[in-house]
Amino acid sequence: MRIILAPSNLGLRPLRPGHEPGAWRAPAALMAAGLKSATDPGGIVELARPDYSAAAQPGTRLRNGPQMRRFNLVLADEVDRAVQDGRFALVVGGDCSVLLGALAGARRHGQLSLVHVDGHSDFRHPGNYDPASVLGAVAGMDLALATGRGEALMTDWPGVTGPLVQDRNVVQLGERESRDPDFAWPDVNLTEIERLDIFEARRIGMPAVVDRIRQTLDRLPGRGFWVHFDVDVLDQRIMPAVDSPGSPGLDVDEVVHVLGRCVAEPGCIGMTLTVFDPDLDPDGAYAAVIVDILSRLPLR
Repeated sequence: MRIILAPSNLGLRPLRPGHEPGAWRAPAALMAAGLKSATDPGGIVELARPDYSAAAQPGTRLRNGPQMRRFNLVLADEVDRAVQDGRFALVVGGDCSVLLGALAGARRHGQLSLVHVDGHSDFRHPGNYDPASVLGAVAGMDLALATGRGEALMTDWPGVTGPLVQDRNVVQLGERESRDPDFAWPDVNLTEIERLDIFEARRIGMPAVVDRIRQTLDRLPGRGFWVHFDVDVLDQRIMPAVDSPGSPGLDVDEVVHVLGRCVAEPGCIGMTLTVFDPDLDPDGAYAAVIVDILSRLPLR
C-alpha cells in the first residue's frame, strides 16, 4: 500500500469572507495522529500544497479551476505509478476534488467502478444550477464531474476516453438529504447510479449494503474499482470536523464494515479520504477517530 498525501482545499468554498478552508491540513494532521504506524505503508508520497483563491478566474466558472487541474494531473500520475507498481493507493486529502485526479490515474488502466461513500451526493452540475450566478465548488460536484457532467477542465483527462466512470458503475452510499423536499440535485435520482441513502442503508443493514455494492461491481466483471470515503458520511456526533456536518449518519462500526469489505476485494485499486478539517479539531480527537477507522481496514 502506498499513501499519497494530497493537501488540497481547492474545491471548497470559503465559509465567510476571508476564510480559507483548513482541509489542506488534513494529511499532515492525520500523519501526526499516527497514520503511518496505523497502516504500515510501503511508501509515502507527499504532493506540494497548491495555492487557494476565492476569486473567479478567467475561462472557468469553477473556483480554483486551473490550479485544481494542475494539481490533479500530478495526483493522477502518482496513482498511475502506484497501480503500475501493484500498490493499493490511499489518497489522503484534502477536499473531494482529489477524487478526480485519483480516478484519472486509475482509469489509465481500464474501465472502473466507483463506490462513493459520502453524506452528500456531490451531484451539482450546470444542468441543475446556474454557473453564471455563482462559482462552482468542486467538492460538491465531484460525482457529477466523475460521471462526465460539467466543464471539460475537470471531465476530460489525458489517456481517458469518455467519463471517468459510467453512471451504471457507481454506488452512492450515505446521502442524508435525498428525501428532503428541497433536495438540491434531484436529477441524480433519474440516473443509473445505485443510490443507497442513509435511511435505506439503515433499513437493510450493512451486510445487505455490501451485497448491493457487489451487484454493481459485477456489472464490470474482472475490472477494478475505487472507493471514495468522505468523512462527513459519519454522523456529526462522531465527526463534526468537516465543513458540512449532519445527521443522521453512519457510525464508526458501520463505516468499518462497508469499507473493510470493499478494500479487501482484490479488484479494489485504491481509496480517497477527504474533507476532514483540522481547524475544527483543536485537540486532535477527530483525527484519532479517522486513524482508528483506517487501522481497522485490511489495507494492503
